[in-house]
Amino acid sequence: MSMQQKAFKYRIYPTKEQQDFLARQFGAVRFIYNRFLANRKDEHLNNKKSLNYYDDAKILTDLKQQDGYAWLYDINSQTLQSSLRNLEVSYQNFFKKRSKFPRFHSKKNKQCIKIPQHFKVENNKLYIPKLKEGIEIVLHQSLSEKQTCCFISKTASDKYYVSFLCEVDIKPLAKSDKTIGVDLGIKSLLVSSDGEVIENPKFYRKSEKELAYKQKQLSKKGKGSKQKDKQRKVVAKLNEYIANCRKDHLHKISRKLIDENQVIIAESLSVKNMMSNRCLAKSIQDVSWGELLRQLEYKSKWYGRTFHQIEKFFPSSKTCNSCQFVVDKLPLSIREWDCPNCKQHNNRDLN
Repeated sequence: MSMQQKAFKYRIYPTKEQQDFLARQFGAVRFIYNRFLANRKDEHLNNKKSLNYYDDAKILTDLKQQDGYAWLYDINSQTLQSSLRNLEVSYQNFFKKRSKFPRFHSKKNKQCIKIPQHFKVENNKLYIPKLKEGIEIVLHQSLSEKQTCCFISKTASDKYYVSFLCEVDIKPLAKSDKTIGVDLGIKSLLVSSDGEVIENPKFYRKSEKELAYKQKQLSKKGKGSKQKDKQRKVVAKLNEYIANCRKDHLHKISRKLIDENQVIIAESLSVKNMMSNRCLAKSIQDVSWGELLRQLEYKSKWYGRTFHQIEKFFPSSKTCNSCQFVVDKLPLSIREWDCPNCKQHNNRDLN
């Protein structure tokens, strides 16, 4: 067995009072993040000074003692500190060129707070600091006892969830003698080396007209009106439905590949660069290659499988699988071709 970190996500149903409490928590975390982001930008522009997490933590302690900020004592201190750590991570990711410069958080997007300690689940209730009564939780699967932290989130469709990060013992699957190669595409989501073809369900494309209509209705509502907020939730629910369908489908595919094969070989894709093609951007985003490869990678580590990605510029489509002859050109529009050397007829994806 190997000790791995795994997240367990559950739906929670807070009461109206508990929703107000969580709203204050979300607002405080957002306030701290935005204030200290602005503070860092000002320090850099005016004093040419770079602040880090420890500088921010010291300023936060002093801020609580100032007039008008006593309400911060009503918020879990570790939750506020986690907001500063998130800001620090955002800066580090930017400097290492893994992401764009940090942006201010908005209450219109998904809200989330981290609770590192002093939480528990008893009798189908979630207990967190600063809240006396437990929040109703639906435990649809058993929860590991080795919980390291928890995250409470509110989606754009006004649903509440709690995620627990746990350390679990995952038993590797029985060894298999099967090796498989997979080719990812748009027309077919996946073509395996044993001839299996998994079609692309195109969840976004199927709901694109409905989504466009609902977004058009949203644009017609008055700014700040109750009708606009109501329509916003309608759009959010449809987007959430599309995302859930896609995620469920990818989990089923990745688990099937992991269960049946000892070695899985896939191609490395520069999804970010490919998204710059405006003709294919929507389709590439809808098929979600990156998420499928991510799932295959971490699940292979969990269950004792080998997952390998070939180099980005390896000419897998242009190389004949029979005689290894490489053709000079193979446009994307050509799906099947005959090898000039051995005369074998090749299907682009299967080859």
